[in-house]
Amino acid sequence: MRCEICGKKLPGRPVRVKIDGSIMQTCNECSKFGKVQKEPPRPVKPRTPPSRLRSREPSYEVSEDYNTLIRTARERNNWSREELAQKLNEKTSVINRIESSKMIPDIKLARKIERLLKIQILEKIDDEHQEDSVSSTKGGTTIGDIAMIKKR
Repeated sequence: MRCEICGKKLPGRPVRVKIDGSIMQTCNECSKFGKVQKEPPRPVKPRTPPSRLRSREPSYEVSEDYNTLIRTARERNNWSREELAQKLNEKTSVINRIESSKMIPDIKLARKIERLLKIQILEKIDDEHQEDSVSSTKGGTTIGDIAMIKKR
C-alpha cells in the first residue's frame, strides 16, 4: 500500500488521517497534515445459542374460513363494514377485501379483529408441521422436496 499524499510505499500499517473532511491512508510523515483518526472498532458478532436451546415462539396462520367468521361476527354486532373499519382504524376497502376473500389479513390485523369481534381466526402451527414444510437443505425448497420421483 502507498501513502495517499506522497506516494511512498508504506512498510507497516497506514495512519488514518482526516484532511479537509476526507479520511486518507498516509505514512507517519504525512500524518502531520491532518488529524489522526482512531481505527474503527471491529464489529463483534453476537453469540447465538445452539438451535436446540433456542425457544421457538409459536407460529400462527389465519384459518381458511376467516372471511365468514368475520362477516358473521360483524353482523351479530349489527355493524356495517364502515363501522368495523372505523373501530379497527382501517379502510373500508380493506374490510371489503377481507370479507370477500380477496385479501388475507396479516397476523397483526387478525389479532385486532379477534379482540374486537371476540372471535378466533388465528390457528397455531405445529412445530412438526413447520419443520416438514421447511426444507432441510440450505438453499430452500427444491423440486425433490415437492415432487414424488418415480423410479424405473
